[in-house]
Order: sequence, then structure tokens, then C-alpha cells
Amino acid sequence: MVANEAWYAGESSVGGAYPARGTVSAVSWGAVLAGAAAAAALSLILLLLGVGLGLAAVSPWGGDGASAGTLGAAGIAWLAFTQLAASGLGGYLAGRLRVRWRGTDADEVHFRDTAHGLLSWAVATLFTAATLTASVGAIAGLGVKGAATAAGVATAGAAATAATTATAGTPPETDGTLAERGAEGRAGSDPLARDDLGYYVDTLLRPSLTATAGAAPAGANPATLRGWPDASMAHADEQSSAALRRLVVRALRHEGRLSSDDTRAASQLVAQRTGLTQAEAERRVTETLQRARAEAQALETRAREAADAARKATLAAALWMFVALLIGAFTASLLATIGGRQRDLID
Repeated sequence: MVANEAWYAGESSVGGAYPARGTVSAVSWGAVLAGAAAAAALSLILLLLGVGLGLAAVSPWGGDGASAGTLGAAGIAWLAFTQLAASGLGGYLAGRLRVRWRGTDADEVHFRDTAHGLLSWAVATLFTAATLTASVGAIAGLGVKGAATAAGVATAGAAATAATTATAGTPPETDGTLAERGAEGRAGSDPLARDDLGYYVDTLLRPSLTATAGAAPAGANPATLRGWPDASMAHADEQSSAALRRLVVRALRHEGRLSSDDTRAASQLVAQRTGLTQAEAERRVTETLQRARAEAQALETRAREAADAARKATLAAALWMFVALLIGAFTASLLATIGGRQRDLID
């Protein structure tokens, strides 16, 4: 009996002994692992080649390179080809390298060859998935470390800025109660970014074209007004700007509307800073909040559309990956039977 043959009861060996059937496994794990290693290696090579071809087909310049639909179709086709080639190679090697089962029914041999191909595909798939998961985890770990480093640098810079401000005697920008600072911190959850909110605050505080250049804001008390501008008035401007920002955030959370008291308070701040009358200030506040709400709704709609497009793309990718894996399993099983038949033709 040669090294890669299995003998069962009913066949006499060279010495006339009959080994028990249960002493020989029906699975040639060496052949299965060899086929799986070859399939995993070829899968990695083809995946890297596909990534290179995909990057060569895209371009950051508008109008150049392949479209998203073309890239998606090409990616699906390449994934299917990768599964066909790698799984076929692994299954063929698993069938060709397995032991020869003498005295075994032909249907049983066919079943075992199919099982060997399926096992080689399964081992290769699990190995490839584990390798890709480890690679993605390593990349994510590097990203987390980079973000932590950047956050540390930003924290140190903020601390230095705060120390410099305190030394100069200028009140820091975080003046106000904890509730106010918490309200501004929650502004990031709104559709508009902080810079966008600042734009609308600036819009509210644009000077009136009829205001006298270089004059103090309308509504200031002449009896208590000092030279304009001075440090105290500049600080008052910062406080009024922060108050208007909080009012804009609150309006965005209530469909672009404020209560009558909040509207009156906002219009008074605008009138004091711009020289507008109370009625004009109220009209400016109402129009600006409506514009901010419309932009926020548009941004939210675009975000939902992008999320829905990503969901559909992920769904399509998952379904096509499922189909490609099924193709790979079938190809590995089929090629294993072919390899097994060719193995049995050799004495």
C-alpha cells in the first residue's frame, strides 16, 4: 500500500492482513489544508489586484475616471471571478491530493470528493475573513491612536490659550453657566455646524444701512455710556452674541420658531447692536430663523438621502457577496470531484 492510499476490509494487503475500516479517516486533512492555503493565497493576490485596478479607474477630478455604477458592476464581477479562480484551485488541489480510497463505492467517492472541496473552500474563507478582520482592526487601531494624539495636542493648545487669556486679564470664551455651556455643546447635534450658526448670528447683527457710522448702538443709555468701544462694551457684545447663538439653536430645535418672550429678547439684542427699530429687528429675527430652519431641513434631507444610498449600496454588496460565496462553494466542490477522478486514474 502506498502512502496516499486507504485500504479497507475486503482487500488483502501485501502481508495478507486486513486493516479495520474504522482506523482510516474519510477526510484527508492534509489535502484540505493544502487546497485551502492555495485558495486563500490566490484570493489575497486577486483582491489586491482588484484594488489596484479600481484605484487606477477612479479619479478625483470631475468627469474623469469610471462612474460609481461602473465601479460597482466591475467590483461584483471581479469578486465573482476571484471566487471562481481561488475556490476552483483550492477544490481541485483538495481532490487531487487526497488519499485513494480502494474498494469504495463510486457514489461514496464522489461524495467524499465533494466534501473535500467544500471543506477546503470553508477553511480558506474563514482564514481570509480572519486575516481581513485583523487588518481592518489594525488600521482602526492606528486611526484611534492618531485621533487620541490629535486630541491631546488640541487639549494642550486650548489649555495654553486659556492660560494666556487669563494672564492678559481677558475673560475666556466659556463664560456663562454650566447650563449655557451645555446648550452650546449640544449644538453639534443640530444639522447646522457651529460655523453655520455663527453665520446666522452675524446676519442678525449686521449694522443697519441707516445707522450712523462710528456711532454707539441704538438703545444704549447715554448717561452710562463710556467711550465707544471699550473693554466692557466689547465683553457685552460677546455675551449678546453668545445669547443670540443659543436662541438660534433653540429655534432650530423647535421648527425655526421662538416663543414671544424669546423673540422679543432676540430682537432687543439685535436692535441694540445694529441700530434697527424694534419692529425691524423682530422682522430680521423671524426671517433669519426661517432661513436657518430651511437650510437645516435641506441638510437633514441630504443626509437622509446619503444614508439611504449607503444602505442600498451595503445591501447590494452583501447580497452579491453571498452569491459570490455560493459560487465559490459550488466551484470548489465541482473541481474537487474532477481532481479526485484524475487522482484515481493514477495507479
